[in-house]
Amino acid sequence: MRRTLSPRVECLGLMLLALLLIGAGLGFRTAQNVDEERFLGVALEMLQNGAWLIPHRAAEIYGDKPPIFMWTVAFFTWLTGKPNIALYLPGLFSGVTVTAMVYDLGRRLWTQRTGRNAALLYLATYQTYSILRTGQIDSFLILFTSLGLYGLARHLLLGPAWRWFYVGCAAMGIGVITKGVGFLPALLLIPYAWAVRKDWPGVVAMPGEARKWLFGFVVMLAAIAIWLLPLALSIIFNGGADEVAYAREILLRQTAGRYADAWHHREPFWYFFTNVIPQYWLPLFLVLPWLVPAWRRQLKKHDGRVLVLLGWVVLVVLFFCFSSGKRKLYIYPALPGLVLIAAPLIPWLLKRWFKGRPRLQRAFPALVAAWFVLWFARGFIEPVKDGENPDQTLMVKAASVSHGADLVLVNWQEGHWLFAHQPVVHFGMLDSTVQRAAQWLSEHPKAYALVPSEQVGECFKTEGAQALGESSGSQWSIVSADADNGKCRPGSATTVYRFAWDKPLSPGKSVTPAQASNP
Repeated sequence: MRRTLSPRVECLGLMLLALLLIGAGLGFRTAQNVDEERFLGVALEMLQNGAWLIPHRAAEIYGDKPPIFMWTVAFFTWLTGKPNIALYLPGLFSGVTVTAMVYDLGRRLWTQRTGRNAALLYLATYQTYSILRTGQIDSFLILFTSLGLYGLARHLLLGPAWRWFYVGCAAMGIGVITKGVGFLPALLLIPYAWAVRKDWPGVVAMPGEARKWLFGFVVMLAAIAIWLLPLALSIIFNGGADEVAYAREILLRQTAGRYADAWHHREPFWYFFTNVIPQYWLPLFLVLPWLVPAWRRQLKKHDGRVLVLLGWVVLVVLFFCFSSGKRKLYIYPALPGLVLIAAPLIPWLLKRWFKGRPRLQRAFPALVAAWFVLWFARGFIEPVKDGENPDQTLMVKAASVSHGADLVLVNWQEGHWLFAHQPVVHFGMLDSTVQRAAQWLSEHPKAYALVPSEQVGECFKTEGAQALGESSGSQWSIVSADADNGKCRPGSATTVYRFAWDKPLSPGKSVTPAQASNP
């Protein structure tokens, strides 16, 4: 008789697998894209200036995202002293924790084998690898949306479990102040309500509990207030026009406004079905032709578990389809629900495939192992392939050429600020034009300006510019006040931001906890 591992031991083994796959190459990776540079820079600036309620980017208020993820990166930087590791620890922690939740929920809803299959499917999916290994907010958001899913599912499908329901509501609240869509698990209530009304088995009806349901909403609001209440009080008592504008931006324009009329990443309604799911939900996408009819048969049998979880996955995907702005990572919160409803069908599917194919049956475990080994190996190959961040190289050259003088940034990117080795001056992320840089240099002749090479001729003599190299998709040059060609006239006064790292940092450097809290 085959001996089965205890659920606790098996769960720990799956968590260890998640740790190995997602953590492979940790310490070799450096911030490579705009998002990672931005979030790491904001976190380090929080540690330097102590402004925790309102994030800043090179001294300018950064109003695109709430601060929870940046707080977490700042905490891990303080704890480890290694920014290049701290940036990726939220995703690693999320991956290990979500794997455990997926396993446990699959085990409780179906069988231990189903829990194991669900966890392995979650870790095998390409989107898991591509998101959890990045230093992006979505790598941390999945922790709270999955905890919300877990808490609500424990209550709606295995309950009554009001404590788990409140845990799920609190997780949604933290998710909202991590990224506005943290409320997504609440969409479970829609298919659940329909299943209860139709008296489907597999769901737990809880009539006459209006106060307890309403208290869940209060719990979610209380979790949101962890950040929002101190922010509101700070703005009321000490806030100026910039702080009020930040609150308006983060609470209205970056949430409802961005969903209804996005100004970036505009894609058609079907974008996720044609450009994301076929690639990022591999290998599950390959078996959808078998899974969809099987789900249909389960729904005909009135399986409430399948209805609630499958309905939720569909609602999440449709929620993002209706938004004009779309990115590949948006639908990732739906993946744990998808693997949970796919996992019970895996044994049936494999039995169907292996029938009359003994060689395939013998080779299948090796194929699965090879799939995971390749992901693990890629974790070490990618950092070598990516190499050093070109923004870091550029800013080292700029500091050398300018001898550490003030550097005016023109059409700058986050990497120019993150890797700066000298004081930087700018006029806002969207208003740092070459004309304003020329005006500043005319008034501060000892300063230099970092300008995209194709814009140098607008205000400066091209022969007076020194090429530094390429980064952020552009060629960059550095100029001094002596290179002014006189074509740019002084403009109207504008807001000037000046920022300098007390101790210049880069993802490749370490900082002690004492330096992190007192740079």
